[in-house]
Amino acid sequence: MEMNREKLCTSKADVSSDSAYHCSTCHDDEEWSNTSRGRAKSRSLSASPALGSTKEFRRTRSLHGPCPVTTFGPKACMLQNPKTIMHIQDPASQRLTWNKPPKSVLVIKKIRDASLLQPFKELCVYLTEENNMIVYVEKKVLEDPAIANDDNFGPVKKKFCTFREDYDDISNQIDFIICLGGDGTLLYASSLFQGSVPPVMAFHLGSLGFLTPFNFENFQSQVTQVIEGNAALVLRSRLKVKVVKEYREKMTVQNGIEENGVVSTNLEKEVGKQIMQYQVLNEVVVDRGPSSYLSNVDVFLDGHLITTVQGDGVIVSTPTGSTAYAAAAGASMIHPNVPAIMITPICPHSLSFRPIVVPAGVELKIMLSPDARNTAWVSFDGRKRQEICHGDSISITTSCYPLPSICFRDPVSDWFESLAECLHWNVRKKQNNFAVEEEEF
Repeated sequence: MEMNREKLCTSKADVSSDSAYHCSTCHDDEEWSNTSRGRAKSRSLSASPALGSTKEFRRTRSLHGPCPVTTFGPKACMLQNPKTIMHIQDPASQRLTWNKPPKSVLVIKKIRDASLLQPFKELCVYLTEENNMIVYVEKKVLEDPAIANDDNFGPVKKKFCTFREDYDDISNQIDFIICLGGDGTLLYASSLFQGSVPPVMAFHLGSLGFLTPFNFENFQSQVTQVIEGNAALVLRSRLKVKVVKEYREKMTVQNGIEENGVVSTNLEKEVGKQIMQYQVLNEVVVDRGPSSYLSNVDVFLDGHLITTVQGDGVIVSTPTGSTAYAAAAGASMIHPNVPAIMITPICPHSLSFRPIVVPAGVELKIMLSPDARNTAWVSFDGRKRQEICHGDSISITTSCYPLPSICFRDPVSDWFESLAECLHWNVRKKQNNFAVEEEEF
């Protein structure tokens, strides 16, 4: 299921090793660029320099903090552990490039939305006829009567490669993905790839569009620049979730009394465990389901019990998911480049249970408390909802397969523009200043 890794990589800046970790926090010779709030009227990627001219690309800010000093006072220092050394490229300089020209593209269209039929047809014609690309679409998209009965679209439709979710594996055939719709199309694209994910270009044709930064008016030039490798990337971390369920079967024990009208005893015999794994972009939600009782689940961090959630449930989200259900439940919003996992209670029966942020590398485990009165239910990005019983467990950690989302401008500007335009973050009528009183002479 692993994708061809030579297709995608993030470009490395043409700098020496001495300046690889140069940041403006430690040095004052880097200028910070001015960013504007709100979406630009003319949406184009031309402001970003092409990757072919890396010498012209100058990073103007860093998303990394300064390198910490590891000596403390005259004699103390940090014990060096070579197993934990990790070099991470500055997220502000992550840009898309291709080792080989892309040849195949997956087009994901929002189902049952008549307003997307014309953009879908225009995009597919542009990709197949002008760029000679192989276009993959889901089979149920072509079953729409408006597409199936369109004779003018027939020659283009014959060139499509189709697939069915949960039946066909296309993970090794797709070079990049184009989404037409809202945020749900991006979540759906993530669910199709349980391993490495191709870069995703999302057009805002839905209702909210927090994760879809591109407008469709100038799609030809924008798609062309992505094909040429001229785009910034934000790596949206995903959660690797493993659900372990106690697999039981009921066995009737014949005790010789059943023939006399007495019901025989039913015993449950454990015959094994069922293991399921998921890659989650937004959040894992554990709730009380249809029960009227409080959910009562234990939360473990790296094997240690940290708390018991008594309320409607708990949300474990990525930074990308912090602006979704978690934000509605009162959590803080985290930029997608921050390596973290957020734990947010849903209507906890406690005045002191606040959302917390834990490091991205920890492993969380959620289980029903031994004294829980009812079962719980779990869902993954709002899908695959299932019941969790006593003895079942949900293990969650950060996945090594992020979703590379193509930016319209850059990771910082796109995020704050979405906050302002989609969520109206901190919108308030400004306070008037004091009136200047004229001096009396």
